[in-house]
Amino acid sequence: MNRIDVHQHLIPPDYAEALRAHGVTAPGGRALPEWSADGARALMTRAGIASAVLSVSTPGTTFLSDPAEAAGLARSLNDYTAELAHAGPGRFGFFATLAMPDVAAAAAEAERALDQLDADGVVLLGNAAGTYLGEEGQDDLFRVLDRRAAVAFVHPADLPAPAVPGVPPFAADFLLDTTRAAFLLVRNGIRRRYPNIRFILSHAGGFVPYAAHRMALAIVNDTGRSPLDILDDFAGFYFDTALSAGAAALPSLLAFADPGHVLYGSDWPFAPDPAVHYFNAGLDTFPGCDDATRRNIERDNAIALFSKFGDLAPAPEPPLLSRARAKLRRRLFRGVARAVARR
Repeated sequence: MNRIDVHQHLIPPDYAEALRAHGVTAPGGRALPEWSADGARALMTRAGIASAVLSVSTPGTTFLSDPAEAAGLARSLNDYTAELAHAGPGRFGFFATLAMPDVAAAAAEAERALDQLDADGVVLLGNAAGTYLGEEGQDDLFRVLDRRAAVAFVHPADLPAPAVPGVPPFAADFLLDTTRAAFLLVRNGIRRRYPNIRFILSHAGGFVPYAAHRMALAIVNDTGRSPLDILDDFAGFYFDTALSAGAAALPSLLAFADPGHVLYGSDWPFAPDPAVHYFNAGLDTFPGCDDATRRNIERDNAIALFSKFGDLAPAPEPPLLSRARAKLRRRLFRGVARAVARR
């Protein structure tokens, strides 16, 4: 049990009630799952996760039209999560929720959460009610984050456009949303002007590792910047492995990202237990990933960002759980091998 999970969500009871009261029952096209702190701890034990940095997923506070109400909800969520994290040091950390697109409110709450609540960073949606991360006018927030060398976890949201029938947003739109935000952070010079912010892109960066050269050409045409500098900005993001530790996505990510910039993520509870175990098995058995690389992804790269988790030794894994996980890996990847052999 040594993994540090940088992409795990919480759904406090009052927040779930507020979502349902406003008709938000399936954010991203998935039904709102059940969550409890005890359930999170149980999943972490089953999945070999020693520590998790919790965050509120989409829609954050954007379902509230009143900016003051949204800012109040962000403050309440952060107080709740800080209390949970402080009650179990080393087990949970948290990314603070910010009431974007209200930049002033977001900057004030980021300052409070980082300085007073000991937040481990902030969570920023790819777009907040149609305003994309990286658009003009967000410098007040970025200055607060840069001065504190903060971690900013970029999580996708529903696209500001009608959903396509038959295509749930989490399946494809989320990846585009993250990619659009990453593009703007690079294109508008934010990565260069605020170099101390450590941005983590969810789900292996959406399309970034696969489309970075294409996007770099577009940015060169717009700005005249060096394409190599642009590619350095893209590769310098951090990336998590949530729902992405597959036989095609993982090699592309490892080939693209700067060394030390790939982190473990589960996406629980929006990713149900079987999905968490499936992608864990993919990471455990991926042939191009040696033990040192796997250890870096699962733990050591995160410790470089969140040093407090390095003070705790990995929890020993129960022998029965270890044997069950090995059996699951063998069963899953026998099926993959048979499918490949039939091609």
